[in-house]
Amino acid sequence: MIEEILNEFRHTFSAVPAPAALARLLAAIVLGGAIGLERERQEKPAGLRTHILVSVAACLFVILGLELAALDFGGAGEQRNDPLRMIEAVTAGVAFLAAGIIITSGGRVRNITTGASLWLAGAVGLGCGAGQMPLAAMTTVIVVIVLWLLRIAEDRFGWDSDDS
Repeated sequence: MIEEILNEFRHTFSAVPAPAALARLLAAIVLGGAIGLERERQEKPAGLRTHILVSVAACLFVILGLELAALDFGGAGEQRNDPLRMIEAVTAGVAFLAAGIIITSGGRVRNITTGASLWLAGAVGLGCGAGQMPLAAMTTVIVVIVLWLLRIAEDRFGWDSDDS
């Protein structure tokens, strides 16, 4: 029985080998976590866990899409899977979550940067799932540095943050 279960896991991956899928998911955890950690340190409503979950979910959706595209659904040359639809669906879902974080109070918009960072975590996860970990890593590093530098500038010059 255990052998049957192990065989099920061995033969499940056809488009993305299991080690590559694991590497992509782990990259999504680390990179989504880096963005989330910056938000967590600023005590924003969506922090480390939320950004990791969004990034990993987006990564998983891409891997699943690639796996589904590898299955035989029809005749020769027939493709029924559009990768752009997958990206659009993930983007719309994350935008829905991000919109829930952004609030307007007293004519002032709050948490818009956190909403945008959540949307970015989804994009980073999509990149990881597509095997574009270097692009996702570069994006994450650039964004975390920009958020950090802007926080310093806001504190130094007394600028009013859109995310206070």
